[in-house]
Amino acid sequence: MQFDLLLRGGRLVDPASGLDARRDVAIAGNRIAAIDQDIPAERAAKIVEATDRIVTPGLVDLHSHVYWGGTSLGVDADRLAAKSGTTTFIDAGSAGAGNFLGFRRHVMERSRVRILAYMNISFAGIFGFSHTVMVGECADLRLCDPREVVAAVREHRDVVVGVKVRSGRIAGGTSGIAPVDLALEAADQVGLPLMAHIDEPPPGRSEVLPRLRRGDILTHCFRPFPNAPVFASGAVRPDMFLARERGVIFDIGHGMGSFDFDVARAMLREGLAPDVISSDVHLYCVDGPAFDILVCMSKLLALGMPFMDILRAATQNPADAIGRTDLGRLAVDAPADIAVLKLQPGRFTFVDATGTELVAGERLVSEGIVAGGVWWPNDLSVNHDETERFHPHAHHTHVDVASRHFRCTPA
Repeated sequence: MQFDLLLRGGRLVDPASGLDARRDVAIAGNRIAAIDQDIPAERAAKIVEATDRIVTPGLVDLHSHVYWGGTSLGVDADRLAAKSGTTTFIDAGSAGAGNFLGFRRHVMERSRVRILAYMNISFAGIFGFSHTVMVGECADLRLCDPREVVAAVREHRDVVVGVKVRSGRIAGGTSGIAPVDLALEAADQVGLPLMAHIDEPPPGRSEVLPRLRRGDILTHCFRPFPNAPVFASGAVRPDMFLARERGVIFDIGHGMGSFDFDVARAMLREGLAPDVISSDVHLYCVDGPAFDILVCMSKLLALGMPFMDILRAATQNPADAIGRTDLGRLAVDAPADIAVLKLQPGRFTFVDATGTELVAGERLVSEGIVAGGVWWPNDLSVNHDETERFHPHAHHTHVDVASRHFRCTPA
């Protein structure tokens, strides 16, 4: 035997190389060993038939919250991975300098899938987030010490990809723009990008956006009013064009309240497609409206964004944004992180953060993933045509099962 695993007969789609063709993928250990047509089955110890399936790089979710058990909003990455086609979860600031070691020791190092993280500018990370308790971690500037962040990033540099700040009235109270400026100082000192969250003003997007540098990430880039990137007329605000020209990365970060179909249509119409599609999945949106990154990708597909661009925004682009160009692509000697997907026809009703519905004729589902060279089937995949409603707490096969198994309340 030369290979441990062979994915046979699939449509291989790799945005990084531009390849879209029928190919087999052979894996030895935790690396891709060969990509070719008709690799002999007898050379592999295990065969996964991928005929009529789409074989892609494992999805990279740039904005998630997976500090399960250590924060009130964390979900279990391993329980979501095969279902969502995700092989790399990037936690967006659940932990700060004060509790990052616990996140690393008790979650990252025990996970079957890769977890990387942004370090929160707040020492305590996101500590007061629920339906009934909402205490912004940046409301008290005594918690926002860039020296603590710099020291913690240097200690955990192998798993930290940037600095995260949540700015706005909900996350920052009356702190205004100060948390953003402090986070920028920390990010500059360690030479990493900043991911900036915006919620409800103040501060507004117009204060945050001009501060962001090339390679910094504006997450929740398609959020609804207030702090929307479009005027009431539907015209895109000029500062969004300037930010795109400057090299600021636009990230969806769907989450509980940050994706608006009308805003997305306006942005797409003006050529401002998202650079990155991420879920911002956490305990309070894993049952809707975000669900997972595949549902978010399906929404963009329904809005008319080309499939190759959607896939690039969930593989190559987020990997590049964190400086991990070994991820998010399929190539010989690359990590064996692969998703096997299917475009499932049917009638699907998606909902955005405002409650607006969008009916689509297809959606993306996961058949399983290869994570670290090991095949991990999605036992909850739906393989038949049906009508589904992607509403919070909707009663249908896909989400009911996901809710029962994936809505993980910290112990």
